[in-house]
Amino acid sequence: MSVVDPSVNSPSVPAVDTPDLLDPAWLTAALGAPVTAVSAQRVGSGQIGTCYRLELTGEGVPPRLIAKLPAENIASRAFLSSAYRTEVRFYQDIAPTVAVRIPRCHYSDISADGTTFTLLLEDAAPSVQGDQLAGCLPGHAEAAARNLAGLHGPRWCDPTLLDLGWLGQVGQEEAELLGDAFAPAVETFIDRFPGRLAPEDAETLRDVARDVVSWAVARPERFGLVHGDYRLDNLLFPPSGDDVTAVDWQTLSLGHPLRDVAFLLGTGLDPADRAACERDVVAAYHAELLTHGVTDYSFEECFEDYRFAAVQGPLITVLGCAYGTQTDRGDEMFLTMARRSSAMIRALDSLSLI
Repeated sequence: MSVVDPSVNSPSVPAVDTPDLLDPAWLTAALGAPVTAVSAQRVGSGQIGTCYRLELTGEGVPPRLIAKLPAENIASRAFLSSAYRTEVRFYQDIAPTVAVRIPRCHYSDISADGTTFTLLLEDAAPSVQGDQLAGCLPGHAEAAARNLAGLHGPRWCDPTLLDLGWLGQVGQEEAELLGDAFAPAVETFIDRFPGRLAPEDAETLRDVARDVVSWAVARPERFGLVHGDYRLDNLLFPPSGDDVTAVDWQTLSLGHPLRDVAFLLGTGLDPADRAACERDVVAAYHAELLTHGVTDYSFEECFEDYRFAAVQGPLITVLGCAYGTQTDRGDEMFLTMARRSSAMIRALDSLSLI
């Protein structure tokens, strides 16, 4: 089970929103142990929020922590408040009930309006971030998929999840809105990469836009926690071994759990590599699910769900490109993810399963 400090649900001091407020007095109160000195170094790109590596001096405190804070642009925080609230509530309410490997949370709090939050997380170094552009080896993909089973398995088809109002769910109305947003986003995506997106990939994206509303509400009999953006850039890999750590929980929602597996493989591996290893990776994921108490779910059912769930790749890729901050690396990443996931949909005949 994931390790979460019990104090994250009863913080002794309120959240702060800038690194200068992470001073020794605040940290002493937040951690419940004396901190005499702290230094902060910015890490990551900070499109949704900001992250800092804290070096601590004190008694009984970790030597390093990662602090997550809201975006520097105050005007954007109200729009992002739902994502902030989701991540904080994940660490407070969900993490203690699942077995996915995550950084230990030492403190979490969020303001009533959701615009100010603080997370103090374990520094996972020397583990390093995956590279979405470079892709990964099949062994890394399998380790990441088995870690996913620790998220999905313990709360598989758990009806109490439906009572969590902060956890996003997609019904028919939400699916229609998704379709209304996705179709024009596809055309924008295609226009953004003239001559760089193969005609067959553009056609696949348009086919997905045609079917995405039906897909979003299909197969409701299997549901659970979905990370929503389980890709290599959101995974930390150790120098040796397979203890993959998952980060960035702002997109957590309810849905078909195999969406995460399909997104991982479909966007993170080149088509030939994916085709060569996907049955083995899904089999390893399925076997791990069974260890968490999932029953009446065969491997063949699991693999068909994986094929069906491949739509997650183009969906998240296109929307992320449409609404994210444009960068050269981002453009190359989204184009690569679109190529890989479109090829997956064609190879697995995914749209025939909707």
